[in-house]
Amino acid sequence: MSVCLIIQHNITTEQRELQMRLCFKLQSSLSSSSLVADMAMSMRFLYPSPSSFHHHRFSPHTIAISNAAASSSSSSPQVAAVIPTPPPSRVGFLGLGIMGTPMALNLINSGVDVTVWNRTKSKCEPLINLGAKYKSSPEEVAASCDVTFAMLADPQSAADVAFGKQGAANGMGPGKGYVDVSTVDGETSKLINGHIKSTGALFLEAPVSGSKKPAEDGQLIFLTAGDKDLYETVSPFLDIMGKSKFYLGDVGNGAAMKLVVNMIMGSMMASFSEGLLLSEKVGLDPKVLVEVVSQGAINAPMYSTKGPSMIQSLYPTAFPLKHQQKDLRLALGLAESVSQPTPIAAAANELYKVAKSHGLSDQDFSAVIESLKSKFQKSENQ
Repeated sequence: MSVCLIIQHNITTEQRELQMRLCFKLQSSLSSSSLVADMAMSMRFLYPSPSSFHHHRFSPHTIAISNAAASSSSSSPQVAAVIPTPPPSRVGFLGLGIMGTPMALNLINSGVDVTVWNRTKSKCEPLINLGAKYKSSPEEVAASCDVTFAMLADPQSAADVAFGKQGAANGMGPGKGYVDVSTVDGETSKLINGHIKSTGALFLEAPVSGSKKPAEDGQLIFLTAGDKDLYETVSPFLDIMGKSKFYLGDVGNGAAMKLVVNMIMGSMMASFSEGLLLSEKVGLDPKVLVEVVSQGAINAPMYSTKGPSMIQSLYPTAFPLKHQQKDLRLALGLAESVSQPTPIAAAANELYKVAKSHGLSDQDFSAVIESLKSKFQKSENQ
């Protein structure tokens, strides 16, 4: 008996995970008779009707997957086996900070062959213990992998890792791809693109919307731009690490979208902080304010998630305050480049700068509320 596996992309998370497991199992055991049974059962789960077949993302090719024990009689059921060109088999990941570590971990847990690098090698050890390979430089990672992801803290770090001394570009070449998921400005992204493309490799910028918990849960949103072919190739990996993805065209558009999103988020958190403190000042219970806001039209998940800890002056880091301020600074620069007034974001940026001056850079960005407390305290003492 022969079995058919057609990869579908508009499916549930559970179906997608099964699909990926079968893909990687195919690569390692095409001749296994147990695989045939696995696939036959999975087909009924993945594709309940012919109309559910969607295989537009990759160029498909045909592989006969036969059960050696099956009869060669013409009465035996026969189904052509069509699968897509498999995703790259070797994936690099550069930068294992608060976001990079859970993203790489999700790839490893999905069976992907991952090679990691980080400036501080000790951060690589937990992933190495789970099966990841290690290389001592971005160049070596890129040279040994088909596709390399990079998640760095700021534009300078992203540029250094991409094309600095022993940078990834030195290990790139035709047939390889570089995916920068860092949050940087458009100019930096275009600069990295130029260095990567000069080697004959492909480039995709793919900054993410989401913080530590979405990264751990594989619920990030990827804002991509650049080589469409590379976008198609790495989509299975983006699906492992995220819940959705957008292709936005030319390099720079992904960076711009991420900066606009984070500009809005930073301003929202600053306003929310004002509301919490004002409610307390006038004798209201800020816990009730959080509940009221969470049930209204202005609700946002971060209010109910972060509000309770903010009331207790606790700021467990999911998105460092220094990164939020960096993104506001870059967003203001973007606005200036097109003469777009952004007075609310500019005011919020000043609050984050004050919070940084109070030593809160590495706390969660919700610690911006402390900058308002200090202002109130100062005014009360005058």
